[in-house]
Amino acid sequence: MIDVYPFHGFQVAVLGLGRSGLPTAQALAASGAEVWAWDDSEDRRAEARAAGVNLVDLHKADLRELTTLVLSPGIPHTHPAPHPVATRAREAGLEIVCDVDLLFRCQREAAYVGVTGTNGKSTTTALIGHVLKHAGRRVEVGGNIGTAALSLEPLAGGGTYAIEMSSYQLELAPTAVWDIGVLLNVSPDHLDRHGGMDGYVAAKRTIFQRQARQHLAVVGVDDAISAGIHDALVRADDQKIVAISGSRRLKRGVYVADGTLFDARDGNPAAIRDLSDCLTLPGAHNHQNAAAAAAVALNIGIAPARIAEALDTYPGLAHRQERIATLDGVLFVNDSKATNADAAARALGCYENIHWIAGGQAKEGGIESLRAFFPRIAHAWLIGEAANDFARTLGDVPHTVAGDLATAVRSAAKAAKPGSVVLLSPACASWDQFRNFEHRGETFRGLVAGLSGMEGLAA
Repeated sequence: MIDVYPFHGFQVAVLGLGRSGLPTAQALAASGAEVWAWDDSEDRRAEARAAGVNLVDLHKADLRELTTLVLSPGIPHTHPAPHPVATRAREAGLEIVCDVDLLFRCQREAAYVGVTGTNGKSTTTALIGHVLKHAGRRVEVGGNIGTAALSLEPLAGGGTYAIEMSSYQLELAPTAVWDIGVLLNVSPDHLDRHGGMDGYVAAKRTIFQRQARQHLAVVGVDDAISAGIHDALVRADDQKIVAISGSRRLKRGVYVADGTLFDARDGNPAAIRDLSDCLTLPGAHNHQNAAAAAAVALNIGIAPARIAEALDTYPGLAHRQERIATLDGVLFVNDSKATNADAAARALGCYENIHWIAGGQAKEGGIESLRAFFPRIAHAWLIGEAANDFARTLGDVPHTVAGDLATAVRSAAKAAKPGSVVLLSPACASWDQFRNFEHRGETFRGLVAGLSGMEGLAA
């Protein structure tokens, strides 16, 4: 746990007591702050109360006594409408920040690597941590990937925090200056929270704010928006810049071409590793993730050979093209983290003869953008609120409205032939039927584990 010493003896408000908010309240209290914590959920308040956290109704309290509101990133503070407490905090002149901003204030001797992007940021953050640990470096991995910022271990000089940053978190970290900022890609997502695409792009771009000559921007150039941000950074010439690609050769940068990872930062390509046999990093999108991690590691001073060794042993992440089992020649893949069409496209592009399980709460545009992948689909098994809309989009592609995940898994398992893939890559949010994408993925894993008892299927 981080000692949040700047708030010792001060009153500070915390709104939202979930994955990041409760650890924040606990860290502040342990650091000698007077915490005013609140959550609109009665269940969350009960959990916090049981943990000894001081509860104050921030809807009613006089916030003028405070200077800071630590806001859980999932709570809106601008669009589509600000939470009432956020509005009250602004009217009272409070700064509104998230826990990552507090980490920067308290661990000033550490180095910071921030990773953002619409897709791939969890894998890239975990991979950076894996490579650094393999090279013997002190590193803590957290943020949006799962471990709350203030639950990480303190790092003295020489240590590195690798932090996954969502667009929500980036808006709430005004004092963060990243030694290395990584932007992987940008495609439409969370537009309601940012007032449209321009606001979303602006939030992502803040990963590079306040960087100076000694800092590094690692920028993906495989999509037009990120490539435009790269070019704008080059013109501004405020920091060091490395371009990355998962699918094409670059004049300068770190890239993957024909399945091989290259370091061409000086314009002279040097092969680091053939990625074709890295089962935990399939597809061009994961090749871009590998290029990003390599660019970070190379800049820190890790030798290419050590990077190659680390890629050999990377275990992958749960719910991101996670290979669950092979039953009677059928591969079952858990890609529950694919909560939008762009993420699902990355998985669909990695396999043929797919029994696709899709659906849930659809994002804007549905699956129209996935038409190029329809020929890869042997059959689609549709679940959740989006099932009927997805069925209309699929048209002549063989499909069944299964309704729920259990029906979809059992039906797909019976229909799939050896050599095919049963792929859970929903292209949707999970909240219509599950607590979150992790719950959806864990349910899928359990259902697959139960298939060995079905007639004609054996592990």
